[in-house]
Amino acid sequence: MRIFKTVAGLRAYLKNQPFERSLGLVPTMGALHPGHISLICRAVTETDLVVVSIFVNPLQFGPHEDLEQYPRQWEQDCQLCKELGVKVVFAPTPQEMGMKNNLQKPTTTVIPPLSMISSLCGAFRPGHFPGVATIITKLLIIVSPDVAFFGEKDAQQLAIIRQLVRDLNLPVTIKSCPIVREPSGLAYSSRNQYLSQEERKQALALFKGLKKVQQAFDEGEHTAKQLLDIFQQELGLNPGVKIQYVSLVDPDTLTVLDKIEDTGLLAVAAYVGSTRLIDNVILRVRKPIIAIDGPAGAGKSTVTRRVAKALNLLYLDTGAMYRAIAWLVKRSGVSTDAPEAIAELISQATLEFIFTTDDTLPRLKINGEDVTEVIRTPEVTALVSEVSAQRAVRDKLVRYQQQLGKKGGVVAEGRDIGTNLFPDADLKIFLTASVAERARRRWQDFQDQGHNRITLKELEQEIEKRDYLDSHRSLAPLRQAVDAIAINTDGLTIEEVTDKIIYLYHRYKASR
Repeated sequence: MRIFKTVAGLRAYLKNQPFERSLGLVPTMGALHPGHISLICRAVTETDLVVVSIFVNPLQFGPHEDLEQYPRQWEQDCQLCKELGVKVVFAPTPQEMGMKNNLQKPTTTVIPPLSMISSLCGAFRPGHFPGVATIITKLLIIVSPDVAFFGEKDAQQLAIIRQLVRDLNLPVTIKSCPIVREPSGLAYSSRNQYLSQEERKQALALFKGLKKVQQAFDEGEHTAKQLLDIFQQELGLNPGVKIQYVSLVDPDTLTVLDKIEDTGLLAVAAYVGSTRLIDNVILRVRKPIIAIDGPAGAGKSTVTRRVAKALNLLYLDTGAMYRAIAWLVKRSGVSTDAPEAIAELISQATLEFIFTTDDTLPRLKINGEDVTEVIRTPEVTALVSEVSAQRAVRDKLVRYQQQLGKKGGVVAEGRDIGTNLFPDADLKIFLTASVAERARRRWQDFQDQGHNRITLKELEQEIEKRDYLDSHRSLAPLRQAVDAIAINTDGLTIEEVTDKIIYLYHRYKASR
């Protein structure tokens, strides 16, 4: 593991890394705890090279806040990062990050939309979120990661960072990771070190209140007033916890909600003794989502259609959408070595995915033309991996697919459904099979379609090449999600694989 304290050193190191390696960033202020560990493990699993920044950011602390007392444990943090597989720790000084010796703000400050920084924590910590946004923007520019990982406990920060990435057109994917809690239910925080044993017991009221809100929501209560009353009644039983605010907002825009129509964020900040704690719960009006990932030819499409039909869910064929773009690129005569031309082409393309309720393939139109059948030829198949590796293609399709799955009730298959498209899917499956078995299946599919120009050996070579490209690309590489269940389909029939997934889904439902 390398440790860098200067921007110049870090940039020189990263510049010499192989271009095809995917780069992940986990920004932290140190004092690493299991919440940070979950972010780092996710980054190590999903990217090839992970940078963890350790920087206690003076810009996000107010005049009377705990900058000087904030926990610092440099040696333990570095050892933990090394054990977790982190390749680089970036630990700059305030001066290296552009701050003067008196810790004044740097010349340029990033100011997020006022509506997003003036509510929730922003109402009580003026200057906090501009300070966060400024340093996060600097880190994203310095490191230039493909993916940056943030925790959902800091929900307002997460929404603001996603907004600034969109607004500033920063070429990075922001991934959120669920709140990690102590066995008692208390959300992990570096500031938990400030709590006495008695205060830790009192702080559990936050988790208990959120649990009661979740229960009421699951039973059909969606109005803000009732949900907030339920939370405050629980907190009223513990006078040791002083609420600073509790609010129900849209998790993306942070606007206040009167009722949850789609998704709501119930966020709270409270003092336990002199320690300020935050926590939240996401409340979704959403049917289940099943994510099925795996390498090409593992049988995902057929299995996913059958699972969707058996569970009365909709089949979201993301692979077909990438095939459609590959078909458009081929028909337009655009070279896969010209990403700018592909970006121009697809930015103007319209895609229409039409769900079906039977076992047939969903219909797919691009620029108004039905391409459901023509996208499944060997010529299109050979282009899919190269085309789907283009950032412009992925950005467009991921936005469209997430919109299609917003209400849930879908089974989606692809290569990064559980890690990127629907990281909060209710059930994640990773289907795999040997190269020989996958080539045999694809060869049989081509025979059935009347395509006889490719041999089994050629298919094996093509699949091996695609596996390498898919798992080594810098953008959304093929990875098994850390919480996915792997199923090797060698020797299993379609029916047996389908039954396994249906069983796992019902087991998940029973555990809710």
